[in-house]
Amino acid sequence: MPLVSVKNKYQVVIPQSVREQIGLSVGDLLEARVERGKITFTPKSVVDRGIAEGLEDIKKGRVHGPYHSVPEAMKAFQQRTAKLTRRPNRVTS
Repeated sequence: MPLVSVKNKYQVVIPQSVREQIGLSVGDLLEARVERGKITFTPKSVVDRGIAEGLEDIKKGRVHGPYHSVPEAMKAFQQRTAKLTRRPNRVTS
């Protein structure tokens, strides 16, 4: 197990063998935590909020499709839109 030293600005170098095992590259983000008296670094990725919301919709089943063509998707879109924009029938006396 390789040892590392803490530099004067509290920096440490992650040994090459460790970086290769987890596929760490320059610019990657790590979450630093203290767990039972030990420092752990966990690789993290940043996800755009819109993408995260879309993935949450998929997880919760709030999706339509799949569609096999643009005309098929447009027809489904128009049908859903028509249902939303229909006005209730007025009763005239």
